[in-house]
Amino acid sequence: MRQSKESIGPFARWDDVVLAMVFANLMKKSILVTNWRQLAVFAGDLLAVSCAWGLAYVIRFNGAVPLDFIRTGLYACLLTVPIHAAFFRGFGLYRGMWVFASLPDLVRIVRAVAASSIVSVVAFVYVGLQPPVPRTIFVLHPVFLLMWMGGSRAAYRFWKEHRRYGDLFARGQPVVILGAGRAGANLVAELARSPEWRVVGLLDDDPNKIGREISGFKVYGRIKDLSHWAARLKAQNAIIAMPAMTREARQRAAGECLRAGVRAMTLPSIEDVVRGGATEGRFRDVNLHDLIGRAPVEVDSSAVRQMVSGRAIMVTGAGGSIGSELCRQLARFAPAQLILLEMSEFALYAVHEELGLRFPDVETVPIAGDVRDGLWLEAIFRQHSPTIVFHAAAYKHVPLMEERNAWQAVRNNVYGTFKIAAVCVANRVERFVLVSSDKAVNPTNVMGASKRMAEMVCQVMQQGAATRFEIVRFGNVLGSAGSVIPKFREQIARGGPVTVTHPEVTRYFMSIPEAAQLVLQAAAMGTGNNVFVMDMGEPVRIADLARDLIRLSGYAEDKIDIVFTGLRPGEKLYEELLAAQEETLPTHHPKLRIARAREVDHEWLDEVLAWLTQRTIPSDDQIRRDLRRWVPEYEPAVRPSLVLVQRSAREPKTVA
Repeated sequence: MRQSKESIGPFARWDDVVLAMVFANLMKKSILVTNWRQLAVFAGDLLAVSCAWGLAYVIRFNGAVPLDFIRTGLYACLLTVPIHAAFFRGFGLYRGMWVFASLPDLVRIVRAVAASSIVSVVAFVYVGLQPPVPRTIFVLHPVFLLMWMGGSRAAYRFWKEHRRYGDLFARGQPVVILGAGRAGANLVAELARSPEWRVVGLLDDDPNKIGREISGFKVYGRIKDLSHWAARLKAQNAIIAMPAMTREARQRAAGECLRAGVRAMTLPSIEDVVRGGATEGRFRDVNLHDLIGRAPVEVDSSAVRQMVSGRAIMVTGAGGSIGSELCRQLARFAPAQLILLEMSEFALYAVHEELGLRFPDVETVPIAGDVRDGLWLEAIFRQHSPTIVFHAAAYKHVPLMEERNAWQAVRNNVYGTFKIAAVCVANRVERFVLVSSDKAVNPTNVMGASKRMAEMVCQVMQQGAATRFEIVRFGNVLGSAGSVIPKFREQIARGGPVTVTHPEVTRYFMSIPEAAQLVLQAAAMGTGNNVFVMDMGEPVRIADLARDLIRLSGYAEDKIDIVFTGLRPGEKLYEELLAAQEETLPTHHPKLRIARAREVDHEWLDEVLAWLTQRTIPSDDQIRRDLRRWVPEYEPAVRPSLVLVQRSAREPKTVA
């Protein structure tokens, strides 16, 4: 016997009952939870669905709901609850934790409520409730439900954070955030849970942000006003939170921190994160690289990979600052073998261990010895057959090589270059890359003259050779062994004074990774017998560098004295521009140019080799005298008192 419509309530047919059972089964599957907390939250949301439904009816009828609408409203509620339950679980509302509820959680709630509301409307139309559910209910119900679900989660997070971190707001060191963008907002939220830091305000150059608040903290003014606000807010610390801004903007912010006398910290830039040199969200102290602020190098990775991948690569001076960084950069391109030549036992051990840990899939071969040992080099080349050689081994310390060590500088830098270049030519090595120096440009010291002679050796060796010789010049690198930066740090650590040779002495600086990347780029684009010079940017006064380093170390300028000691033997007051337009030719890379190198004949090399292999050790004055013969552009700062023997004249000429 067929049942009547009234006997089964609002459902018109048995297939309506089946539909309800399907929703019930879907709800049953959806409420599978992993713990009681999820079950409690789930039950609370279903209660919210029912309460919001009833409240919508009360609002719609101004508190006096007709009896017929009460009956159909209850039936509709019984139908809409399982629908909402299914969508709540399906949209993953219970995978997150309320204590970390945020905008993505709110978006999921909105989507789940919207979807379940639409499906409920369709279900009500299909079932055919009489009287029908008022259309106003379909608007009021999701609004009330969103307010309930979103508000309860926000209230719980606020209560939990206040309970857990509320007492931290009065603790920690006061810090000003520079940058009121997304990174600054995230940093404010992160530091709110830190017992070490206490945010007191933000600064930003965007006038639309000044006067507004982020998480309850006010954006007080521009970054250039840091001195004023740091004093007013009693903050001795500032964090630069501008990872997406230009390097110039970050550099200016770092300079403002130093001028304000506050400890400067920074979030890593996007370029640092992409290169893998930093972790997003982790701030660190500002260093000299941030102040000098050179733009990141764009390297043609495909060309470098094609040159390096699957080949045996040799690096001489592999334990030095540039040599070791070259090894790190080369290892990224998966060479078949990386041969490390180094005279210092400890430096060789250190770089070999580091490469083994960082690049376990790259075979590294540590070779200890001197590049001036020809027999030793021949044996190595016969055994490993390198395809490309990067020659970074050299004595580079100007004052140290100027007196008492001048002969060793010349022998190592010139004769060592000849010996390994000759072995490369004999073994038909594809490329030989000489790492040279800006001090080879119109040299005034023995080191610079010896590096210019090494370049000239390569120019001669290129003649008629299958090996392609490339020469790359660059200036000072920040933090390299024997550079001024480590010396300044040691002097500051001892309480001073910091010694600077001259108040006006200037130098060009670049980072070690940047220098190594440009060496690889030059090697990949060279066609043989090229002298590449790097764009070193703007010169930096060493005295200003010393002052910045003192402030970065947390000292006021009046606490650490700067003493000027006078130029050391062989030093220039300033280095000449490497990329002067009238002296170089452009390349397709904006930071590399090709110098118009003077031609050198083979007779020059024969005479130089005879001089280098003499059985006596000349004095420093004799070396400087003879260097003027081999390198005409050499003008020693210490003028020799001996005679200069001219190749084209029988009588000696007295040097003034």
